[in-house]
Amino acid sequence: MPSPTLIDVLVRTAASAGCEEPTRLRHTLELASDNRQPLMDALVDSSMVDEDRFFAQLATGLGMPYSEEGVGEGAEGLRNNFPAKLALRHRICPLQVTGGDATILTYNPFDLSARQAVGQELRKRVHWQIAPRHRILEALHQGYGVGAENFEELLEGRESGDDHDDLKQETTVLDEADEEATVLNFVNQIFREALKERATDIHVEPLERDLRIRYRVDGKLLEVPVPPNMRLLQASLISRLKIMAHLDIAERRLPQDGRINLELDGEPIDVRVATIPSVNGESVALRLLTRKKFDLQAIGLDPATEATIRKLLAAPNGIILVTGPTGSGKSSTLYTFLKELNTKDRRIVTIEDPVENKLDGIIQIAVKPEIDLTFAAGLRSILRGDPNVIMVGEMRDQETVEIAIRGALTGHLVFSTLHTNDAVSGISRLIDMGIEPFMISSSVRAFQAQRLVRTLCGLCKQPAHHEDSHLRTIGFPLEWKNKLFKPVGCRACRNTGFTGRLAIMEICLMTEALQEKINVRANTIELKAQAIKDGMVPMRQYGFRKASEGVTTIEEVMTVTAATE
Repeated sequence: MPSPTLIDVLVRTAASAGCEEPTRLRHTLELASDNRQPLMDALVDSSMVDEDRFFAQLATGLGMPYSEEGVGEGAEGLRNNFPAKLALRHRICPLQVTGGDATILTYNPFDLSARQAVGQELRKRVHWQIAPRHRILEALHQGYGVGAENFEELLEGRESGDDHDDLKQETTVLDEADEEATVLNFVNQIFREALKERATDIHVEPLERDLRIRYRVDGKLLEVPVPPNMRLLQASLISRLKIMAHLDIAERRLPQDGRINLELDGEPIDVRVATIPSVNGESVALRLLTRKKFDLQAIGLDPATEATIRKLLAAPNGIILVTGPTGSGKSSTLYTFLKELNTKDRRIVTIEDPVENKLDGIIQIAVKPEIDLTFAAGLRSILRGDPNVIMVGEMRDQETVEIAIRGALTGHLVFSTLHTNDAVSGISRLIDMGIEPFMISSSVRAFQAQRLVRTLCGLCKQPAHHEDSHLRTIGFPLEWKNKLFKPVGCRACRNTGFTGRLAIMEICLMTEALQEKINVRANTIELKAQAIKDGMVPMRQYGFRKASEGVTTIEEVMTVTAATE
């Protein structure tokens, strides 16, 4: 009877671990073998097996220990006790390294070349343990940094000097073409990982003796592990980003702005680039503008709020203003409104600074102050172009507001933004800009204020307990207290307890009673009281409703609405 092949062993193990399609898995592995692809990677990538169950079953079948706790020594231990080139090339990592022994994790116990390389390099007694691939890759990422496999050879021979003058005099082992290709691969890997982590921004920041890379995920900055001595490649990395953005690489004293258009794994990405000179070198901020699906139903509105918004969008004319600080999702909300209105019988024109997302079927204009194409000048031209719907990126000055009001009064539906803390403060802001109260009350249909709160991870959230006294103090309804949850953290949410963000909002409608208050120049407190009397749900109360639905936490709501109360 012939001995079982490796494919036989893997298929049998997968079946024992719950694989429901062993025949299809065998076909996948045979194709991988014919193409000289690693069988273990082909098996995991097939998604036909539960990774943890499969590797636990494989360890049992081979009589090898199975590691459940992961890497114990942490990032610094990896760098100090185990060669990066060896770990990254064979995708293995140490669980423990002592004087004469080393315990190594692998997800491919059949890789003889890895065993030989480790034996020759360490000269220790090696004990192998099996672990899932995802756990090993996470450990390598944390230990050696993103893109470490690209830089391992490039950094050889460049680590001897720490002073800035010495850094300039270091010579490279590889030629310039190799360095350029390596840096380009690293840049692509940064973008690819940022998209995977749902990052909205990437920050490349030179420190005194290091280079830091951070992603902004769900509004919070997270530091990304990078290979040691990345400072040696700072100039090459910054230059590559500036070349991609069509910026002047020789200009390092002044800020510059540009844009990168690229495609990664079949997905088109627009990147807004801003460089800032600092005492340690140029810092680069990258805003990722992926092709979003703007869908009103996907925003997560309660039925009453969605009905109000749809009624506003059906209006034939008037101004709808979305207010809030920078980063509160105003632009995304406006794009969602435009997407709802984007039909064949409507002509929609926007003027923005800059155009963040391109929408098919909508004419979008970018502000260019250097040629006097301002919001006001662009808006005048738009009104002469027979539009039905107009979107102005921001109401920055009296002239722009007055032109928008003129457009609203002559039959156009106008959308724009204001930087105010709450909805009612938009009225005071317009009056401060020199707009007559009767012009505001006759042209504006609604002020909508919003903030973004992080949404709880559905896989790890747990019920939360709060004291009644605390809930009373913050105005949270006690009848909802048993519906609250708290973040915990798991692998799916990077141990943050949150995945994604949600807009909470308040909508101040222009009622007849509110118009009368505006026309007599009532103060903000009176205006807000009237708006609430007319049905406006304050933003904090809206957020509390979302917390009672288990979507977010009351702490998130309290944090983002602190300035509105």
